[in-house]
Amino acid sequence: MERLIIYQMFPRIFSNTTADPQPWGSLERNGSGKLNDLTPKGLKAIKDLGVNCIWLTGVIEHATKSDFTAFGIENDNPNVVKGEAGSPYAIKDYYDIDPAIAVSVPDRMREFQMCVSRIHSQEMKVIIDFVPNHTARRYHSDAAPAGVKDFGSDDDITMAFSPSNNYYYIPYQQFSPSFPLDAEGDTPYVEFPAKATGNDCFTAFCGQNDWYETVKLNYGHDYGDWSDHFNPVPDTWMKMLSILRFWASKGVDGFRCDMCFMVPIQFWNWVIPQVKKDYPDILFIGEIYDVAQYRPFLTYGCFDYLYDKVNLYDTLVDIEIHNHSAARLTGAWQTVDGIGNRMLNFLENHDEVRFGSKAYAGNPARVLPSLVVSAMMSKGPFMIYYGQELGESAHDNEGFAGDNNRSTIFDYWSYDTLRRWWNAGQPGDEKLTAQEKWLRKIYRKTLTMCNAEPALREGNFFDLMYVNLQHPGFNPHRQFAFLRYTEDSVLLIIANFDTVAADVNVKIPRLAFEMAKIPEGNIVADDLLCDRSVFLNLKPDRETHVFLNPKDATVLRIK
Repeated sequence: MERLIIYQMFPRIFSNTTADPQPWGSLERNGSGKLNDLTPKGLKAIKDLGVNCIWLTGVIEHATKSDFTAFGIENDNPNVVKGEAGSPYAIKDYYDIDPAIAVSVPDRMREFQMCVSRIHSQEMKVIIDFVPNHTARRYHSDAAPAGVKDFGSDDDITMAFSPSNNYYYIPYQQFSPSFPLDAEGDTPYVEFPAKATGNDCFTAFCGQNDWYETVKLNYGHDYGDWSDHFNPVPDTWMKMLSILRFWASKGVDGFRCDMCFMVPIQFWNWVIPQVKKDYPDILFIGEIYDVAQYRPFLTYGCFDYLYDKVNLYDTLVDIEIHNHSAARLTGAWQTVDGIGNRMLNFLENHDEVRFGSKAYAGNPARVLPSLVVSAMMSKGPFMIYYGQELGESAHDNEGFAGDNNRSTIFDYWSYDTLRRWWNAGQPGDEKLTAQEKWLRKIYRKTLTMCNAEPALREGNFFDLMYVNLQHPGFNPHRQFAFLRYTEDSVLLIIANFDTVAADVNVKIPRLAFEMAKIPEGNIVADDLLCDRSVFLNLKPDRETHVFLNPKDATVLRIK
């Protein structure tokens, strides 16, 4: 079975060619990438990285400060919109496409479906966001199928909680956050009664650090007394099932489910099997931040894959910037032992700081040990974020996002790294720096290897740290070593997280020789990252010497 290698992209930014975007710039000033820009040539260039799945982020219609009233789309009140473009997670119409990424706004759904078809023609899957926990503060669908009512249209607004309501309310109280609601535009924002804000803020007095642009959806859990009301099936459940089936019918291959743990697990147990009954191959990937919830959400919750952010990702961050020992990676895989192949690993996504940013590594060229470990420890999916392969380091101050070491999700923008590689739809390396070319080559080799090498695609894992923790020729504080193997293939993988070169003397125990059927004696191994041959002397419980440069890694095929 092929491993899932995901490329997360914002179409709004990915192909935007505006060379001089202005902070807080409007759609007219800064422009926007379009779904139609994703041509077969551009998609093939992404696929050539080793990618077999594209996550189109921010394609569902969300609240924005841009004016699309000429196309029959209601304006949003700017006082509760983050940035000029708006948050892609403040959904205002679950049945529609963001008009900013369409060349012809009236044909935006057709353009989306054509884009999906082009991605499929390159033999890649398509996933989109499913945002179940919250909507924009004002939700209205002008594209829903006949008979589908808007969220909140039948709510009893005098009740803080009712099993039949779609939202939670603060009865008889106007929404009164800590910031003004009349600072932008001609019309102050008025919400009476106030709804609970999306980050479980059950008060009318939220602050600027709350998800104030969103309101929390009600799945039948009463946060007042912590009681559940799931029978009869809540109206919100039925509405969400309809939405999932709608997008599945448009040809998408799966959903990245935003903040899935903020929705009752009983809903997932109910809805995912129903969708899979009609679309058995569709994927559900959950964004989750509680290790204790991993196994329940994979079993009872019926998810295919889950984020491994608070385990492996956070461990790699600690090793890179907080002087934690590389040996802690053993604890990371042990934490998910038995489910590791269903964990989605990554070094970047839209919520996290860029690897090369000031807040993380400070230099994207330091990525190799983290990349190799996160991509090669398991058989599970691996994901990169658009521009990561070029070393995009989020040094821009785009507007609402500010200089926060992340690539904006709120502003209309474009990035120099991507513009030069994208080259107005003629992607190539001609305009890249030497480091950018090297990085893209490293990502291409690593990601391609994940499926090309049987040991990485379907092989077993053997951690070598337990025999090297006290070994004087090996530094477990800065190096991590493991094997991946099948009946016919063995890879010795060593990562050097140190900023100095290392003569690594790694011991391979007899048990590993027996389990992986490793040949003994002098052999010539293939270094798959550097395209060179390495001479090794392999004996059970004896030292095997490998030289590694600073911030380096090696993947040695020894059988």
